[in-house]
Amino acid sequence: QHACGTKGRAWKQRTLTAIAAVIDVLARRTVAQRQRIKEVYKATVGKDLTEDLQGELTGHFEEVVLGLLMTPPVYDASELKNAMKGAGTEEAALIDILASRTNAEIRAITGAYLKEYGKSLEEDIEGDTSGMFKRVLVSLATAGRDESDTVNEAQAVQDAKDIYAAGEARWGTDEVKFLTVLCVRNRNHLLRVFQEYKKISGREIEDSIKREMSGTLEEVFLAIVKCLRNKPGFFAERLYKSMKGLGTTDTVLIRIMVARAEIDMLDIKAEFLKAYGKTLHSFIKVRSGSQ
Repeated sequence: QHACGTKGRAWKQRTLTAIAAVIDVLARRTVAQRQRIKEVYKATVGKDLTEDLQGELTGHFEEVVLGLLMTPPVYDASELKNAMKGAGTEEAALIDILASRTNAEIRAITGAYLKEYGKSLEEDIEGDTSGMFKRVLVSLATAGRDESDTVNEAQAVQDAKDIYAAGEARWGTDEVKFLTVLCVRNRNHLLRVFQEYKKISGREIEDSIKREMSGTLEEVFLAIVKCLRNKPGFFAERLYKSMKGLGTTDTVLIRIMVARAEIDMLDIKAEFLKAYGKTLHSFIKVRSGSQ
């Protein structure tokens, strides 16, 4: 019995040491460095690093490690695919990714999606979602947003009037007008639209969206507006909401931490501290450790 206990402790220690080594290597490297590590591993060992780790790891740790070994477009594509496979749809993943990525990032994602799964992202979105929510996601997936810095003053005033007329000023809501403006115009132009909208309506655009819409359509339009105003702030809020309350929404937490690590994580951490008075590190440690 003593021998078995000693062997058990030794095995556990080796496992913990191996996990620590995986974390130390992968979490402290850039995406490019991790891709190079995969190449060298295959050349040296003759096996695929992802497959080897997949066979050894489990649970959320496996999800994080496998995510870190992917390129950003492939990771986003896999998250979108996972969100749409099976009986239900994880709308939060579709919203988080498509509402926040640049045109170039979305084009890379759609290319990776087609290569990995043999179907277009648009085709799967159309098959898995419905109504105006589907139309907004398809619009975002086309990567058709103007990304110039130009503000057309007259057009901004007209856009604000059009959105007001499509929502607050009528019985019912013309969601197509919201889509046309929010999914196509450039960021600087839309920030000016939001200013003008408040002058006309007396409300922030977010408040009107909450009043006029509900469900996933409300969520996707709010995400678009929040990302336009302050993208790191949007992700800080998503992280906070994923960890507050009784349980931690691990899929959201993992997705944002992996996807934004090299893009704007320092800004997200700063926004988190500013908004919630606690560091993101301490919040993750307490919340994840309590599960």
